[in-house]
Amino acid sequence: MASPQAEAIKATLKEFAAQLDPNAEVTLDQERAAAEEFAAMCTEPDGVTWTDVDAGGVPAIWADPEGGATDRVLLYVHGGGYVIGSAEIYKKLTGHIAKACGCRVLSVDYRLAPEHPHPAPVTDSTTAYQWLLEQGIEPGHIAVSGDSAGGGLTLATLVKLRDDGVPQPAAAVPISPWTDMEGLGDSMKTKADADVIVSELVLKNMADRFLAGHDARDPLAAPLYADYTGICPLYFQVGGDETLFDDTTRTAERARAAGVEVDVEVFPEMQHVFQMAAGNMPEADDAIAKIGAYLRPRLGLA
Repeated sequence: MASPQAEAIKATLKEFAAQLDPNAEVTLDQERAAAEEFAAMCTEPDGVTWTDVDAGGVPAIWADPEGGATDRVLLYVHGGGYVIGSAEIYKKLTGHIAKACGCRVLSVDYRLAPEHPHPAPVTDSTTAYQWLLEQGIEPGHIAVSGDSAGGGLTLATLVKLRDDGVPQPAAAVPISPWTDMEGLGDSMKTKADADVIVSELVLKNMADRFLAGHDARDPLAAPLYADYTGICPLYFQVGGDETLFDDTTRTAERARAAGVEVDVEVFPEMQHVFQMAAGNMPEADDAIAKIGAYLRPRLGLA
């Protein structure tokens, strides 16, 4: 059963979702302001410092936990449907993740649609990854993670790196990834009443702005259709009440069929990117602790 905190936070999530409804005729600025309210669910962790950095021409923010390793890095790409969100408003979440992993997090402020549609996000994320390599960080000392659109971008980044002949990171953690631009998973219907954030209408609106006429099945935009041969180990987290539930399960199956080491963890009754409530919800804290437990040994930090 979901915690009382999880039930209480649903009201905040519903308010956030209302500000993304295309029928409400909200402006882009209003959508982006709503993302700040969503991120406000997260508490600010103690013992973390944040520093702006230019990651090869891509703006980013370091989150450094006190006593954390500086030669191991988690590259993080935020969520927001490729239209909203920023590294700045994800500072608190990346701080929690940095503490759990025991190493620094590089949160990438990739370009957003509609000003910068596909493939701008994956160009920026792979540029930041290659910048890390140029700083002397070994590929096996890097992991990649992201939530929602950032979860899909995590996967697209891995595929683009593989296609470009760049070494894979040690592992990746897609959180509630958006991998299907067409919303064809059964869960879009079967979990529509349970999911208080993500609807078909909202997804179509964001997908149209992100794709800007590109193929909805381009694997670097919709990694459900990617070839996962040679991709690093993957640990998916997804809430049990998500309309995007099948984006996780179908993509995980495709990766597993290609020989990738895949783990999928379902958190019953949880909403889309419930991890954003870190510090205010036990399920979020548990999920972030599990990300740390998964990545530490793979980064040589166990």
